[in-house]
Amino acid sequence: MPMASDMRVTKHARKLTKSTILAALLVFGGAQTALPDDLTTAGNATGAATEMAAATTGGGMSRATVYAQAKALSAIGARLFLDPRLSGSGKLACSSCHDPAHAFAPANGLAVQMGGVNMHQPGVRAVPTLMYLQVVPQFSEHYFDNEDEADESVDNGPTGGLTWDGRADSKSDQARIPLLSNFEMANVSADAVADAAEKAGYIAELQQILAPAVLGTKTQKFDAVLKALEVYQQDPATFYPYSSKYDAYLAGKAVLTPQEQRGLTAFSDPDKGNCSSCHISDRANDGTPPQFTDFGLIAIGLPRNMAIPANKDPAYVDLGVCGPLRTDMKDHPDYCGLFKTPTLRNVATRKTFFHNGIFHTLRDAVAFYATRDSDPGRWYPHRADGTIAKFNDLPQRYWPNLNSDPPFDGRKPGDKPALTDAETDDIVAFLQTLTDGYRPAQ
Repeated sequence: MPMASDMRVTKHARKLTKSTILAALLVFGGAQTALPDDLTTAGNATGAATEMAAATTGGGMSRATVYAQAKALSAIGARLFLDPRLSGSGKLACSSCHDPAHAFAPANGLAVQMGGVNMHQPGVRAVPTLMYLQVVPQFSEHYFDNEDEADESVDNGPTGGLTWDGRADSKSDQARIPLLSNFEMANVSADAVADAAEKAGYIAELQQILAPAVLGTKTQKFDAVLKALEVYQQDPATFYPYSSKYDAYLAGKAVLTPQEQRGLTAFSDPDKGNCSSCHISDRANDGTPPQFTDFGLIAIGLPRNMAIPANKDPAYVDLGVCGPLRTDMKDHPDYCGLFKTPTLRNVATRKTFFHNGIFHTLRDAVAFYATRDSDPGRWYPHRADGTIAKFNDLPQRYWPNLNSDPPFDGRKPGDKPALTDAETDDIVAFLQTLTDGYRPAQ
């Protein structure tokens, strides 16, 4: 069992976040200086950040002052997150879809959420959690994991980015999307967001922190709103507390039940669930607790979810990285059907699963992986001639993009599934240990 000293990793993560919050403030300095948002590099920049802060804000600022400003900015971001006045309808806040009481995911079981200026416009994808995004790398078409791959030339393909298709590289970019989306918060422009924030009194508060000189235009005011939301989402106690039973287990403060232990074994076994090949369950090289994602993008051939109104149009296809919401990769057919591998932390609190919200129980989500190929009739519709419309949410010309790693490894209908029913239940039991808020027995 891991030693109790492994709890140091949470402190390490908190230290990195302070530097990143500090970096977030610097973009509003006169020199427009920015430090890296990636927490894996920001931790090395603490001293330089303080010096830069002093330089870009006129000098004389102590580290404590800068951190106090970051704390104040985060507090404003927390209020902005809860405020529906920032939407075109006046009824939709960030928290309406990213409910803090439900691991910053929806509180309901709808496949997509309603928004728009009249709150009657449905979305096209399930809403993901906002938790445990602090070390997601920026999107890259070609990712080489030099530390873990025996062959450094292995290209892991598209990796990183926020949102289901990886099109946002920072939390500021991510926040911009729903604020301006016609089926989400439905503001007609960035200026409209700035005006709403000013009317609500936020801009005056932000000017007290960032100085009126750097918030002189509506564009700067909008950017300040985004930055406040970003800094709020970098609060470790709220967005990545590492307080699950599994974290306590890693720290030697909890013991997994026999079923949970069997589930962890099947989760990691390449001949069983093979879940950890994408949802990595090992600590990072710096000792940070596992994020339960490799940050990659993958195609798995989900069933088409007819509960999404857009899917009632046979011509509409959500192809993930190559569109339609993301437009810069539309000419990359080898990326069609790829969606982000999400973290599995707090996955047991979800009421919908995958980017199209097709499943509503965690057990079905796990069972789909295990039986997609061996029992396709369980998941896909039957045509009039009795054949099965397999992978019916992805045009056949893109089927070569589908992942073929176990358990998707060439099984045929009627073959033995990758997992037994008992092993599926075991994995579900293990995944329930990833829910934050665990309190070890005294």
